[in-house]
Amino acid sequence: MGCDRNCGLIAGAVIGAVLAVFGGILMPVGDMLIEKTIKKEAVLEEGTIAFANWVKTGSDVYRQFWIFDVLNPQDVITNSANIKVKQKGPYTYRVRFLAKENVTQDPETHTVSFVQPNSAIFEPSLSVGTENDNFTVLNLAVVAAPHIYQNAFVQTLLNSLIKKSKSEMFQTRTVKELLWGYKDPFLSLVPYPISTTVGVFYPYNNTADGVYKVFNGKDNISNVAIIDTYKGKKSIYAVFSTEIDLKGIPVYRFILPSKAFASPLQNPDNHCFCTEKVISENCTLYGVLDIGKCKEGKPVYISLPHFLHASPEIAEKIEGLNPNEEEHRTYLDIEPITGFTLQFAKRLQVNILVKPAKKIEALKNLKKNYIVPILWLNETATIGDEKAEMFRNKVTGKISLLGTVEMALIGVGVVMFVAFMIAYCACVSKKVK
Repeated sequence: MGCDRNCGLIAGAVIGAVLAVFGGILMPVGDMLIEKTIKKEAVLEEGTIAFANWVKTGSDVYRQFWIFDVLNPQDVITNSANIKVKQKGPYTYRVRFLAKENVTQDPETHTVSFVQPNSAIFEPSLSVGTENDNFTVLNLAVVAAPHIYQNAFVQTLLNSLIKKSKSEMFQTRTVKELLWGYKDPFLSLVPYPISTTVGVFYPYNNTADGVYKVFNGKDNISNVAIIDTYKGKKSIYAVFSTEIDLKGIPVYRFILPSKAFASPLQNPDNHCFCTEKVISENCTLYGVLDIGKCKEGKPVYISLPHFLHASPEIAEKIEGLNPNEEEHRTYLDIEPITGFTLQFAKRLQVNILVKPAKKIEALKNLKKNYIVPILWLNETATIGDEKAEMFRNKVTGKISLLGTVEMALIGVGVVMFVAFMIAYCACVSKKVK
């Protein structure tokens, strides 16, 4: 009888030890098996869940615009005063709802290339006004003319056309015209074939953005959907900031670092963005990037909204700006196991460089250079509640459940082992007495 009892206690202790060991073994092995299954479906290739959701996103992507209304245009034209602006927005459009096209896999580089059809639908319920709201903004054609045509004789001819069209340094335009295009009266008088339509994002609808090349995750799942190149050039980068909870899903937040807009002296990778030595004070100013080469020579600069993280000298000629880290930074929230971006906010400002031009009357009274903010945009998307629930069930839920099972096995095993060993020792001790 005593032997049977002692054997039972030892058997219980052994079972407890086995459960604890099994739970310990399950931790790395189980995690590896589940992650392997999940990551197989996270690769961007035909037949996976990730590919189907990536080709045509199920989450709504919105692009919000805040327009800078110029409050003192005549004072600027006449006296070269600081420009006073007041932003108004958001004016919201739904974008990126069409499926990607020309999707091509490259097995050697583990990338997939594609173009993204462009289309924008105005969302009145998410906007502060209508597309017909008026703003006083820079005359894009007039201020760009002396940059594109630097010959004095040509500028004299252009000046006559500007005067004939009654164009000035500033103009009144609707939101729709400013964003998507309008027939410019000055350009319409130019006697040789040129595009007479002007707009910050013209042309947009019925065009395609790209070519993008992103990693498909086949060789390294942590790189899935990360942009390798855009139009054949390296993309901008982000750095890790913090870990947050997004609808019950742990994600890593990456932010666009200030170094991305640093001067070439601070970040040599930005040397190609410094083309105006005088404007940039011999490439020492930071916070704006000259993208004129991508815009047919037009004096377009991009920055973070309200010149966040920019040199004070850039913003000192513009009154009414209030940079704010929380409102104006760019970030991506990435689920670390699959590498999926579950939420993002891309925030950029479009600016135009304006310089004095003695041959063009609309600009001849200017005594200083301005980098004038036109608008800033916030392109955002967040995983929907339904997809978040699916993600939790198929990814984080499985890992969480496995973790619970592992800890339960280890806990029960350890308790059983300790309890039965104590009971066995007590029985042996009692028998010896």
